[in-house]
Amino acid sequence: VVREALTSLAENLAPERFDPASTKTTLVLAMADATAATLIPHLVEILEAEAPGVTVRILPLTTRDPRNLLDEESADMAVGNFPAVLADLTARAQAGALVAYESRRLYDGEYMAAMRHDHPLARQPLTLEGYCAARHALVSFSGRAWGFIDEALASLGKKRHIALTVNQYGTAARVVAQTDLVTVLPRHFVPITQMAHLLHIQKLPLDVMPVHVDALWHKRGPNRPAYDWMVRTLGRAAQHALSLQPMA
Repeated sequence: VVREALTSLAENLAPERFDPASTKTTLVLAMADATAATLIPHLVEILEAEAPGVTVRILPLTTRDPRNLLDEESADMAVGNFPAVLADLTARAQAGALVAYESRRLYDGEYMAAMRHDHPLARQPLTLEGYCAARHALVSFSGRAWGFIDEALASLGKKRHIALTVNQYGTAARVVAQTDLVTVLPRHFVPITQMAHLLHIQKLPLDVMPVHVDALWHKRGPNRPAYDWMVRTLGRAAQHALSLQPMA
């Protein structure tokens, strides 16, 4: 009750609109390196032209469930792939429970298998057996050697060998460009790595969920007008970035 009362008071004291041209504020965004590489260059261009007083701090996203980051106010907004979180929020809303977060889809993509050009698997169509027999580098925010690919493989009665876990897509790309390891990268991220000429990209030999990149933030609070503006601006940055991507 006290928290609700304080939140209501903060909202009443907050400005009714956010003027990016004159406001001086700092917004903290949590996102993985692939997401930041996609969004931040054009976001900075927009800030310089339209919101010179807005400062953005980027924190590394280290979890698939950023709600604690938002609750603790370590970040104002999290941007990434949060399928389990969004499914939970949808279920809560459908059950009539109070949902304290809001989300917006920024862009979609797909995951691809990535390896060096002269990797043995690059010389032939990628089969499920060949993929499972390879040694893999996994991008894991938590360091746990298990991800959504492993879940999909387990549903097929298959498994793969994780030889290395890293916490950044850029690191994974650089590693597989120089080794016999195989990794999974978002398709849109490959041109951004500046290593596309070193990487062979193939469709995965199994069905996996697409890349849904969403912004997640608290519905209520004194910075709500700034959050609304930021998520719209991130959407513009995403559209610009994806328009520059080569056709598949």
